[in-house]
Amino acid sequence: MSTSTLPPASSPSPLAGAVEQPTFGENVQGYLSKIRGGDMGTLPAILAFLILSAVFVVLKPGTFTSFLNIANLFQQGAVVATIGMGLVFVLLLGEIDLSAGFASGVCGAVLAVTLTNKQWPLVAALPAALLTGVGIGLILGLLVAKVGIPSFIATLAAFLAFQGVVLLIIGNGGNISITNKAVLAIENQNIVPWLGWVIAVAALAVYVGLSLRRWRMRRSNGLLVLPLASLAIRLGAVVLLVLALTFVLNQERSLNPSRTSISGIPIVIPIIVVLALGLTFLLDGTAFGRHVYAVGGNAEATRRAGINVARVRVTCFVICSTLAAFAGIFGASRATSVDPNAGGSNVLLYAVGAAVIGGTSLFGGKGRVVDALIGAAVIAVIDNGMGLLGYSAGVKYVVTGAVLVLAAGVDALSRGRLRGAR
Repeated sequence: MSTSTLPPASSPSPLAGAVEQPTFGENVQGYLSKIRGGDMGTLPAILAFLILSAVFVVLKPGTFTSFLNIANLFQQGAVVATIGMGLVFVLLLGEIDLSAGFASGVCGAVLAVTLTNKQWPLVAALPAALLTGVGIGLILGLLVAKVGIPSFIATLAAFLAFQGVVLLIIGNGGNISITNKAVLAIENQNIVPWLGWVIAVAALAVYVGLSLRRWRMRRSNGLLVLPLASLAIRLGAVVLLVLALTFVLNQERSLNPSRTSISGIPIVIPIIVVLALGLTFLLDGTAFGRHVYAVGGNAEATRRAGINVARVRVTCFVICSTLAAFAGIFGASRATSVDPNAGGSNVLLYAVGAAVIGGTSLFGGKGRVVDALIGAAVIAVIDNGMGLLGYSAGVKYVVTGAVLVLAAGVDALSRGRLRGAR
């Protein structure tokens, strides 16, 4: 009987480099084919953002595009974007977390009570708030993954319960002020301009370096990669966008600069960027991330492949509630206090809307962390622009709901077209 000699696992495959890489033109044609086939990704959200921004620029040219308002857009959207990033992990499983908004309120209340009433130092109060989020996610995850309660029911029960928890912590009609300067600075202070440039350039250098390293590794292993021209265009667009935003945010935006100067990147932005990069790496660069997509695509097949599906589900709920804890801290910083309505009102609806509008599927298995950021930008533009035009909250809700329905409709239609093509 003859034997064949196989290369060791650590050595590159003899077929490495044999895969025919697409040209730039073929890559463009492939992308257009995906769009025609219904797989549009974040394109609808980006188009919505551009169209809405153009409308508000025309209607409020001197206000919407002011340096002060652009910075305010980022600060307004911080809570929604952060909760939305956490919800992406749950939505990827085909689940839902209806309690994320009030979970952020509970964590914000814990921060306020420990800092103000208990006089804890910040190094103890912040971990207490974040660990509260971890605990909430662990409980919800176990109820869904181990007990078998549908996530809609489990998190709806938590949605109701957490409203009561916030009331119990703060009290009816109560309000706990935040006086800690470090917490208040998160949403209300800015990085000095020169440091903002340093952070932006350093972040871009890391991003470009990691992207090129991943491209080289995939190509050397014989995997399909973007043509170098396509990669250069993508990286160049990101670099130009970040540098442009850094330039804009570093401009003087005080209404009375002779008395008070306001310039620099709001502190909350680098925090959200770090969270987004970390979560993106978790989804795209680790085995856990691949397991999340696998569970969302076909949980039974994933279980048969030997992956602990329950552990993946629990972990995703923990991530979601931990991000809600960060959002609770951001919300407390922006409001400079915590009241019984913390995390309520439209917070959850906007956060779910941000993830879905950005391109994350409600059916599971499709989505990225950046989807929540793009969707949050769309919602922030709607909320901010209509506020500048003097429209009521009712009109804002109607328009936001319409955009959400369109996004969900695009997702449903694209999935139907993809199924029909198989």
